[in-house]
Amino acid sequence: MSTSKTKKSKTVAKSGRGRPRSPETRAKILKAAYEMLNEVGFMDLTIEGVAVRAEVGKPTIYRRWKTKAALAMDAFLDAVNPELAFPDTGEASEDFREQMQKIVRLMNSPRGDVLASVIGCGQADEELIAAFRENWLTPRREDAKRVFQRGVDRGELKEGIDAEIAIDALYSPLFYRLLLKHQPLTKDFVDRLVDVVMNGLIVNSELNN
Repeated sequence: MSTSKTKKSKTVAKSGRGRPRSPETRAKILKAAYEMLNEVGFMDLTIEGVAVRAEVGKPTIYRRWKTKAALAMDAFLDAVNPELAFPDTGEASEDFREQMQKIVRLMNSPRGDVLASVIGCGQADEELIAAFRENWLTPRREDAKRVFQRGVDRGELKEGIDAEIAIDALYSPLFYRLLLKHQPLTKDFVDRLVDVVMNGLIVNSELNN
């Protein structure tokens, strides 16, 4: 093959379809979307606005996210996921208490409105709610199960805990208050909630009463 043909082939390979998407571009788009979510909220967020801020074309965004809601959710999760990791304090109750306090601080910030919007929009968007479960709900539930198992392994928690029900008992009230806003989300509420739920799971918990 001639040198000129080889150069041409390399040029086509560089610029042709199927080249890998740039992680830097994805990061710029997510950062722009998250900034706009906090500034204007979900309802006023637009793909056009994100494209301008990220300095990319709209097709670049639509190749990665089919809908505004999907982009908003990914931007939100990309920003908050690192904040919500479980600690390992050596005591399961305190692990849950600290992690739930982190969630409450997030819910009480402007990002709580973003989270509520994503959940609300997901009720009419199967793709969005499936992505929410995959990226937010499932990873956190798996982390919570590991916290329960650590507690069992230490002899702190009872054997045979139904982790699915226990997780629902701990976290559902937070989302109930976030979405219905009938009562405030406070540190004291989290403390009392953890005490009520975990008291039934701790070995010889009756001795602490």
